[in-house]
Amino acid sequence: MRSIRPSFTARRGRGGRRTSTSLTAVALVSVLALTATACGGDDTADSKPSAVSTGDGKITIPGDLKQRLKEHGIDIDKWKHGAWKNWNRDDWLREANDFINPIIKGLWDPDRMRGADDPDQGVDDNDISGDQGVTDPAPQPVQAQAVAPPYHARAATSGKLLFDAPEGTMVCSATVVKDPAHPGKSNLVWTAGHCVHAGKKGGWYRNIAFVPSYNDQGRSSAELENASRSEIAPYGVWWADAAKTSQQWISKGGQTGGDGASYDFAVIHVTPEQGSGGKSLEETVGGALPVNFDAPAVPQVKSITASGYPAAAPYDGQLLYQCQDKPGRLSIEQSDPTMYRIGCTMTGGSSGGGWVETGADGKPALVSNTSIGPVRSGWLAGPRLGEVAKGVYESVSKQFAGR
Repeated sequence: MRSIRPSFTARRGRGGRRTSTSLTAVALVSVLALTATACGGDDTADSKPSAVSTGDGKITIPGDLKQRLKEHGIDIDKWKHGAWKNWNRDDWLREANDFINPIIKGLWDPDRMRGADDPDQGVDDNDISGDQGVTDPAPQPVQAQAVAPPYHARAATSGKLLFDAPEGTMVCSATVVKDPAHPGKSNLVWTAGHCVHAGKKGGWYRNIAFVPSYNDQGRSSAELENASRSEIAPYGVWWADAAKTSQQWISKGGQTGGDGASYDFAVIHVTPEQGSGGKSLEETVGGALPVNFDAPAVPQVKSITASGYPAAAPYDGQLLYQCQDKPGRLSIEQSDPTMYRIGCTMTGGSSGGGWVETGADGKPALVSNTSIGPVRSGWLAGPRLGEVAKGVYESVSKQFAGR
């Protein structure tokens, strides 16, 4: 069993030749997004804002924060000019209060976005305690179906999450979710914990950015060779200015074996790279999903739809796919919450993509995200979203309440 983790690929130029990424000509905007957090008593990565938001939405950095970052080996000025590429272990920020993600304008150009890839992680019917420690037989594979373009008309809340890791440029999937502190104006995105943090043997990833409705028109890889940035990212590029995952993922998360998978979720708060005319992410894409933390028991779930941009073969990461199936149960550890599992042929790159269920009210809600799958595709598993997930979500929302 492996995590459906992202990994790097050597990027190919438009002529098919392998190319390296040069950042020497990349401009840096003045917005520097920094977040400091602390571990809360509920085992989630809780937080308090450490940067000050100005009236125009930009963020200034208090001198004491700059000094604390220097104590971690991070010099802001050097970071802005390429020091982020230094992945010495001493410089890999790991703890919940270490997240840093300066906006680097133009870094995610069309070539870099396309090049990110993944080559190869007797009870009452409403009582989920009956699911604890239970694993159902592996489901039959469900063939992933390509979403008909334009994606915005059918899956407006879905998109790609791009980031850098020591191995190179990586990709996951993610979903726009509602923000209780900003009704109708959310800037929150849901994804997997392993899409923002490497887990027990690493730290926070860098240059994390969300692209809603990536490749909205569903163009082929060949057609995208000469596509403009606006064609690939029609609703802009949104950079994370805060990211939270569970303390369980930070302390236990692993690349294989399902370690930490039951807590493999994350919430990021984003800000537009180019400005959005004052509109939030939710207003820009036209919607956001509510999140259901009431973890419905498997017998109560008729169907779950998982969305994502699978990048490992036989997929190429450029198109949005979905799988729909009735979930079963997968237990990784007896003491951890039992996960949902569905049949699905999506591969790496689909990690973090939202799992949606239609609730009793007839409305869709996010109930999980893609976390792990077998070495050979055929099924996917996602964590149940309970109190720990709710704590992560609320901590990000509260951090930006009133801003």
